[in-house]
Amino acid sequence: MSYANNDCKVYVGNLPSDIRTRDLEDIFFKYGKIIDVDLHNKRGPPFAFIEFEDPRDADDAVRGRDGYTFDGYRLRVEFPRSSSKGSYGNSGGGRRSTGGGFRGGRPGYRPRGYQLHVSGLPPTGSWQDIKDHFREAGDVVFADAFNDGTGVVEFSRYEHMKRALRDLDDSKFRSHEGETAYIRVKESRSSRSPSPRRSPSPRRSPRYGRSYSRSRSRSRSPSRSRSR
Repeated sequence: MSYANNDCKVYVGNLPSDIRTRDLEDIFFKYGKIIDVDLHNKRGPPFAFIEFEDPRDADDAVRGRDGYTFDGYRLRVEFPRSSSKGSYGNSGGGRRSTGGGFRGGRPGYRPRGYQLHVSGLPPTGSWQDIKDHFREAGDVVFADAFNDGTGVVEFSRYEHMKRALRDLDDSKFRSHEGETAYIRVKESRSSRSPSPRRSPSPRRSPRYGRSYSRSRSRSRSPSRSRSR
């Protein structure tokens, strides 16, 4: 497989276990000429890299097939991290340390504060795995995994974070390598509650204000001069 132009490649994850190269060709052929299909299905959950002849075809494939349902599986289609547009690594997701770099945030992502702390991750758990695991609770905008078996996940909405806290604490987590562990989830210290709505403050009646009576007396004098 040629790696000369990574902007022509897309990463495909969350595939069924019996996926075939021909299936992937059938799913993506409509977006342009496919140069190569690199399917990894020997160990752990399968994933693939598909290389197009033109980077614009790869763009169309990401827009058209991310979230597409195939054989009951909702496909994850994104650019690999090694591309100029990418987020996913070329090994199906490896753990990221606390250092900088892209760690699962959407383009244009801004922290909202609806964040959970995750502990008990298996050794091969990655931020991609965290993102996939917590998607059932709501819209995940950021995820990260650390070398000590902990991680963070952030949601776009407060109610999604609360749902994950309620439903996914002590849930069975599976990494892309097939390792499993029961994870614990708690609200991050940096997380915030939604801002309460302010009720409109009652307006004061001007009839009882001193300034009103003074302004009223001033406003009468010009009218008197005009009547004269």
